Amino acid sequence: MTAGPATEPAPRRTRALSTTADGSPLPTARRRLAGPGLPGDRVTGWLVTAAVTLLAGFLRLWNLGTPHQFAFDETYYAKDGWSLWQHGYAQNWVEDADKAILNGRWSPDLQTGDPTMVVHPDVGKWLIGLGEQLLGFEPLGWRIASAVVGTLMVLVMVRLVRRLTGSTLLGGVAGLLLCLDGLHFVLSRLALLDIFVAFFLLSAVSCLVADRDWTRARLAASADPTRLLLWRPWRLAAGLLFGLAISCKWTALVPLAGFGLLVVLWDTGARRSLGARHAFLRSALVDGVPAFLYLVGVAFVVYLTSWAGWLANADVYEAALARNNYGTYWGDYTKKDPDGFFPSLFQGLRSLWHYHHDVWAFHTMGLDDATHSYQSAPQSWLVMHRPVVVATELDIRPGVQGCEAPSDSTCIREVILLGTPILWWGGVLALFHAVYGWLARRDWRYGVVLVGLLTTWVPFFREADRPIFSFYAIATLPFMIIAICLLLGRLLGPENASTRRRMVGTITAGTFVVLVVLHFAWLWPVYTYDLLSTPEWLDRIWFRSWI
Repeated sequence: MTAGPATEPAPRRTRALSTTADGSPLPTARRRLAGPGLPGDRVTGWLVTAAVTLLAGFLRLWNLGTPHQFAFDETYYAKDGWSLWQHGYAQNWVEDADKAILNGRWSPDLQTGDPTMVVHPDVGKWLIGLGEQLLGFEPLGWRIASAVVGTLMVLVMVRLVRRLTGSTLLGGVAGLLLCLDGLHFVLSRLALLDIFVAFFLLSAVSCLVADRDWTRARLAASADPTRLLLWRPWRLAAGLLFGLAISCKWTALVPLAGFGLLVVLWDTGARRSLGARHAFLRSALVDGVPAFLYLVGVAFVVYLTSWAGWLANADVYEAALARNNYGTYWGDYTKKDPDGFFPSLFQGLRSLWHYHHDVWAFHTMGLDDATHSYQSAPQSWLVMHRPVVVATELDIRPGVQGCEAPSDSTCIREVILLGTPILWWGGVLALFHAVYGWLARRDWRYGVVLVGLLTTWVPFFREADRPIFSFYAIATLPFMIIAICLLLGRLLGPENASTRRRMVGTITAGTFVVLVVLHFAWLWPVYTYDLLSTPEWLDRIWFRSWI
């Protein structure tokens, strides 16, 4: 295994990126353009990936049906997911539906038959509903999709950081840190949408990084700075994944725009290194236009396709929602029944446009006066100032449920959406280092970190006075972990550094990872609804804002 640092190429590399098409060695400048490639320890790399992924899967699947309740917003997404698979669209439910479902008494009578106005796209709910179709309409069923996606996200994390750093060790550390982050762990065990957004975004970025390597290798092999590369399979995959992310929540639109600009800069740098004149203008035309089609065009098609269930039932929405709470009316056309496929499709798309207008009005105006006890300003998210308690059972008396508290005390069960604090606090320091790495050292990898940070976190600042929550930062977490691993690579130092230098770096980096592991283990009970006495619970709740 390559213990290699994030700043130095590993000694064993794949050969494909260092030769021309006929197998002869590349000139020095073209080798730099092609890059070092992936580490040569391919088997070890996959063994490490499998080990970390299996650990993540085991932890996320363990006792997944606990707590046996609708935790936080599961009451919306679990029922919407079930309804999508039953009817093709989300229906309203009767008042006592939650209690009946949890008691195993679901029946069609629990739904009213009227469509409900959902304010997020459907892909995440389709995935939640798929789990319910496979395992039943119960907590295990509506959480299994999140657990699978959270586990796969760990796999993608390992492979991405391994590619970025050229180190299997750092790739494994990245996966382990994501595996043992409390925020990621708990969201992987809840039927909420944010874990799906984070997974699709991370996967899309991973494809863009692979596309960067793929493109530069081909430009280096041809030595032609004007070569037109129209077929970009990794970029196509990224467009599909960005589309799926946006089809879970609109918040993924901003990362699509940010990374779309970044890939044009990457292509510009590749062409400039081969001596292209007016590299930016050339890249904007020969790379930027196809990139727009691959990313924005493909994402739009995916997004529109995700509304197929809505479009198939557009007449139901027109009858129920054409006059709505926002004082708008979709138009008299909704009173007519179109004849034929294309007229029906056109009218459905027209109604879907109006529906989006109303959803936008909800997000921009409908929550202006709303408040929530767990809302928090995004400026505080990265230090985990105000986590969200999603399930709790208070005042469990001694002797009840195995409570062993003193006679004058009680026990408590809780699930809290709290990232492992040491990981996040260390991540904030690593982000400062990432700013230095991109601006001062001109290391392109820190661009991935900072664009990820700016597009998944900063946009929420303008909504700081509305009910938004710290767990939205789950989409920022992977980029923070990348920053941490790049910093750990710097601490480890180059392989030819002195023994003392390597020892100090290894101890420092290892100590941080061990502290994250121990802190996650310490907080395990408040991540998994375990029974704690009140004093034991208070030992883990370090700040009043965590209550």
